[in-house]
Formats: sequence, C-alpha cells, structure tokens
Amino acid sequence: MPTLQFHVLPDIPLIEAGDDLGAILLAAIARLPVTVTDGDVLVVAQKIVSKAEGRLIPLHTVTAGPRAIELAAETDKDPRLVQLILDESTEVMRKKPGVLIVRHRLGNVGAHAGIDQSNIEHRGGECALLLPEDADASAQRLHAALLQATQRRIAVIIADSMNRAWRMGTVGGAIGCSGLTVLDDLRGTSDLFGRELKVTVINRADSLAATACLLMGESVQKTPAVLIQGLAFETSSQSARDIIRPLTDDMFR
Repeated sequence: MPTLQFHVLPDIPLIEAGDDLGAILLAAIARLPVTVTDGDVLVVAQKIVSKAEGRLIPLHTVTAGPRAIELAAETDKDPRLVQLILDESTEVMRKKPGVLIVRHRLGNVGAHAGIDQSNIEHRGGECALLLPEDADASAQRLHAALLQATQRRIAVIIADSMNRAWRMGTVGGAIGCSGLTVLDDLRGTSDLFGRELKVTVINRADSLAATACLLMGESVQKTPAVLIQGLAFETSSQSARDIIRPLTDDMFR
C-alpha cells in the first residue's frame, strides 16, 4: 500500500513584497529531517505567494466606481473593497448582505474573488490581499527554482481556502499548479467488476491541497507550506486551469 508523508515546513518568516520566496522555502525544506526526491510535492499557501508578489493593496489607493458603491450598499461592504472584487472578477454570481459570490478572472467561483484582509499588515490604514496575478505562472517559477537548486523535480501547488456550493466551511483547493498530474482521468478503464468507468476524473491537486491546508491551519500557526512525499513520480504539463469546469458544462450558474 502506498504511504504519503506530509511535512510542515518549519520557521518560515513573515513574507513581504519582493522576498525571494523560492530561497525561503528551500531554506525551510533544508531544516526538515528528510531528503527531497523526484515526485515530491510542495504545497504553498496563496497568501505568502501574494505577499511576495506585492499583491497587498492599501484601500486608500482605491477609488470606488458607481457599480461598486451600489453593490457595497447592498452587501454592507466597504465600496473600495467591492471595487477590488469587481476588478478581479469577470461576473457577479450571487449577492446578499455580507457576501459577494463572483467568478474570478482565473476562473474560480467563490466569495470576494479570494481577496482577504486577515493575517496581513494594516500599517497606515486598511489593506487587502489579492490572489496572484497568474497563480499557475507563480507555481511554475517556484517549480523551476526548486529544480535548479535541488536537481529534483518537486511539483508545486499553490493552495487557497475555498467555499463549496451547499457545503458549510472552507477547504483547501489548488489555484496554481506545476509539475504534477492535476486531474487523473480514469474514464475508459474498468472497476473491480469489469464495468467501464464513464465519468470518473480524480482531482489530485485539490485533494493534496485540502490535506496540506488542514495541516497549515487558518489563523495564527505561521506554517504556510507543506512538503508531500510518497506519490508515484510522474511529470505533467497540466495546470490549475485544467480544474476549471467549462462554462458550457456549468449547471450551477
């Protein structure tokens, strides 16, 4: 039976804009009592990627437009925050006091375009942290940095907390991926009794991200990265964009 091992990376400092995130993560990996191998997976919290990439926006620099002001009144939110949500989104899906469900420009559907105000500095006034400009590209850069430094193919998942329709609470999901099979398509194979599988596609990236996020925590733990070992080694050009269901197949709009 295969065995997966999850190692929380220790002693990662608070990340600021411009930090060399690859070097910081490599230093943390070096503090683990393990040896990295081809096929390991590093799951990194979106928040530290966004911070390193300078995605922290002071709200005093944001000017709310008419649509943002209107939605802010309907949802009891700061119009400047709503403007950022609109700027990061392609469609407002649902709204009610306290909540805006939107389709992010990267394709994910969720609350507030993934914009967060927790566990960030608010020096000089309120700020908001946006998702990476291109999370798959961010994962690819980290994947390349790890390969160059270790000569090992360590896949990278950038994970964020997500809501799910008709389910309470959040779970970790992959918003950026590089170097691993994201979707394991079993259609056309057979089950234990020889029956053909017609719809089974396993989302490996979200499954790994969810487990890693459970170990990272969501509040004061300061453990935003997890190294996973024990997966069968394979390479893939798939990315997190492959997870997004095509709009033509979206039955929940």
